[in-house]
Amino acid sequence: MGPQNDTQISEFFLLGFSEESELQLLIFGLFFSLYLVTVLGNLLIILAVISASHLHTPMYFFLSNLSFVDISFTSTTVPKMLVNIQMQRKVITYVGCIIQIYFFALFAGLDNFLLAVMAYDRYVAICHPLHYTLTMNPRLCGFLVLVSWVTSALNSLLHSLMVLRLSFCTDLEIQHFFCEPNQVVHLACSDTFLNDLVVYITAVLLAGGPLSGILYSYSRILSSIRAISSAQGKYKAFSTCVSHLSVVSLFYCTLLGVYLSSAVTHNSPSSATASVMYTVVTPMLNPFIYSLRNKDIKNIKSALRRLFGEEIIQKPIWWIFKNCF
Repeated sequence: MGPQNDTQISEFFLLGFSEESELQLLIFGLFFSLYLVTVLGNLLIILAVISASHLHTPMYFFLSNLSFVDISFTSTTVPKMLVNIQMQRKVITYVGCIIQIYFFALFAGLDNFLLAVMAYDRYVAICHPLHYTLTMNPRLCGFLVLVSWVTSALNSLLHSLMVLRLSFCTDLEIQHFFCEPNQVVHLACSDTFLNDLVVYITAVLLAGGPLSGILYSYSRILSSIRAISSAQGKYKAFSTCVSHLSVVSLFYCTLLGVYLSSAVTHNSPSSATASVMYTVVTPMLNPFIYSLRNKDIKNIKSALRRLFGEEIIQKPIWWIFKNCF
């Protein structure tokens, strides 16, 4: 008898990190804390950019979009895991799994494209400063973000449709805390060659392309910085790129590290643990990275005061959460 058709599949089982019940409370508390910090940190960045007129620049426009994508990226995977732990179940429906794959691919792709767009913004600012305002006009900025969304949406739709064509049998256990596309594909009974081919082609085009653009932009930036005569001028020019370069390094190093290590070891449980780095930790750290050496973002308190009023900003953060429940 051939493999069952995928329309008969109703649910998958997300095995997560540990089968031990005593560790579930610890895992729930850890991920809930990380998720809360991620949402709050990125939301503050967005609110600061909206409320402060001096932050209405291309760089902060792209940063606010990146913060929104980071919130959405983490929200695609962590809430479902928290609900499963709370309800002591490990089930995700077939439809829910497909939806999760779609949004996971969508926001991962958007992270990739937005980082490339932000690198281009820094390239224009440093290498062509006199033409920066003219080049990075609102129309171009909006167009770059729109192209990023459309391309990522089409790419994620393609991957979702490729999973829908597969047939699954009885092995429906995913050794991960979310429907990681690669693991779902390799649970199928049917031939996955076409799926793997699509993954490789899209990875080269849609991941390799932006990464090449980032590397090219920074090679030109470094050349321009070396041509600056004063040490103070070099420091000032390079300091505008430090935050973005740190985020780029963190995102690509963790992402490539996870997939290269999993390809070598084929150890799914360790892959699930390592995936936390780019799905949870990196989106959480991005607001801190952009805030550490950024004088504009350090003024976030005054910016938010204009948005919410003096009284709420003066309250400690625990008071705000206390009055939300």
